[in-house]
Amino acid sequence: FGEALTDLIRTGPDRWRSACGGSPWNVAVAMSSLGQLSAFGGAISQDSLGAEIWQCSQEANLDMRFIQQLPRPPLLAVVHELDPPRYFFVGENSADLHFRPEGLPMGWTRSLRWAHFGSLGLVRQPLAERLLSLAHALKSEGRLISYDPNFRAPPMDASYDDTLEQMCRLADVIKVSDEDLRGLFRLPDYRSGLAQIAAWNPGAWLLLTRGSEGATLYHGVEEASALPPRVDVVDTIGAGDSAMAGLLDSLMRDAGAPAEQHLRWALAAGAAACTAPGFAPPRPGHVAALVDAVEVLKI
Repeated sequence: FGEALTDLIRTGPDRWRSACGGSPWNVAVAMSSLGQLSAFGGAISQDSLGAEIWQCSQEANLDMRFIQQLPRPPLLAVVHELDPPRYFFVGENSADLHFRPEGLPMGWTRSLRWAHFGSLGLVRQPLAERLLSLAHALKSEGRLISYDPNFRAPPMDASYDDTLEQMCRLADVIKVSDEDLRGLFRLPDYRSGLAQIAAWNPGAWLLLTRGSEGATLYHGVEEASALPPRVDVVDTIGAGDSAMAGLLDSLMRDAGAPAEQHLRWALAAGAAACTAPGFAPPRPGHVAALVDAVEVLKI
């Protein structure tokens, strides 16, 4: 649940290209690519940009009943510099803000296994309030929740602190990067924020990613750290979302497996997404081929 948007990416002084994106949409597409029945719950525009997201969602085999097309403007992420990425968002009164959970198919929660939340959907009103209420309602029904805050400045300032705490307390799986933690907690040492999240929810699966420096997966007293497999990196667009999907996919297939096994699959999925331009959802065969190249670190 959250936003699907159009990335407008500057490729030259007077050249731009568009691509479908949005962290929650990426996770839905990656889950489908990995073989899980998946849907994106959100609203998109009825113009050509919305039509492209609709078509890409169909091609990704998402359950289309959860996407609402509305006569509202599209949400845009304008990426005006690539290295390092610099961007801004255009989306005043855009379609994503008008998503209505009550418009979803009758009885849809009965077949729900996991619900994923995060990114701009939880910070832009009035959508944020609706999604937070939905997350609480689903948790009360016993559904599993995953959460990736996907820090974005400036909207995720101090006004986001309460939502951050609520979602961390709700979630069964939480993914954060070291950069996310520095931004969310406004502290130079990411470990302070990590400790706070662990204190809010000591029973959750907590995935900390640190780019090329690897990742650590915590679950209670269990802890596993590893370096991602070495691949020829084309770009890192969607790598974090693919790692999130890889972790969820592994938990769905074998929830009782050790943390090391889940971390291997997550890092392999994230690396697979880096081998093609733009957001390239990981394929199971490619991920499986990379798993053995994940270097587990001895703690």
